[in-house]
Amino acid sequence: MNKTRVKATLANATLVLSMLSGVALTLQGCALAVVGAAAGGTLIATDRRTLGAQTEDREIQVKALSRINENVPDTSHVNVTVFNRRVLLTGEVPDDASKQKAEAVVRDINNVGSIVNELSVQPASSISSRANDSYLEGRVKTAMVGEADLRANYYKVVSERSIIYLMGLVTPDEGAHGADVAARVAGVEQVVKVYQYIKPEEAKALEAAAASDASAVSAASAPAEATVGTVPDSGVTSRPLDMQNPAPVKNSDIHPGNPNPAPAVK
Repeated sequence: MNKTRVKATLANATLVLSMLSGVALTLQGCALAVVGAAAGGTLIATDRRTLGAQTEDREIQVKALSRINENVPDTSHVNVTVFNRRVLLTGEVPDDASKQKAEAVVRDINNVGSIVNELSVQPASSISSRANDSYLEGRVKTAMVGEADLRANYYKVVSERSIIYLMGLVTPDEGAHGADVAARVAGVEQVVKVYQYIKPEEAKALEAAAASDASAVSAASAPAEATVGTVPDSGVTSRPLDMQNPAPVKNSDIHPGNPNPAPAVK
């Protein structure tokens, strides 16, 4: 089997895993919604993106992963996270040319609004490092759930080599609060804000639109995507984790994407 076929196989496997992950999250969301209703609390099943935006983000992610796998060396380890058409690239590549190539192929994808290229030029991370990242993501999400005045489902958490990246449509105050919570979780070495900032009045409008989408889907008996770890606000009382002195926090560098929509099929 040649190199091109191997990469194609890996891309297909990634696509399958992505779909399975989406199904798992949806199923877990159903369970969370049922528990929330039984407890009499309010459970927000969706984030501030519309269902259309969430679907578009998944499509961009699948395309980006496939094209990156085809264009960077096999020794690379690249993760792609998409939120509201902003693409975050994390992981490791062997040289700067590979880092720039990964960004370039993402920019060629239609509807990519912006790109944050956080790829590091170094050997690929170890399995233990990646396992620790998964653990840290869980700790940060749990810490956010433990904040009485913070909605955990407004934030997308990504960990790479103990660096926490935070995405989401948030107000400046919400962004600062979320970053502070993440920075105090033991084991976090740095927090990078990859937010898209909105005004409080915009936040209310987006929440209303998302709620309307969720209601329409519910009426059609098709559950909306849920945010793992979201719980009724009434059940939140305190932070459940030991905290550290705050890790440094910085803003990400935003690069332009390719906001043009795909051409209509005639």
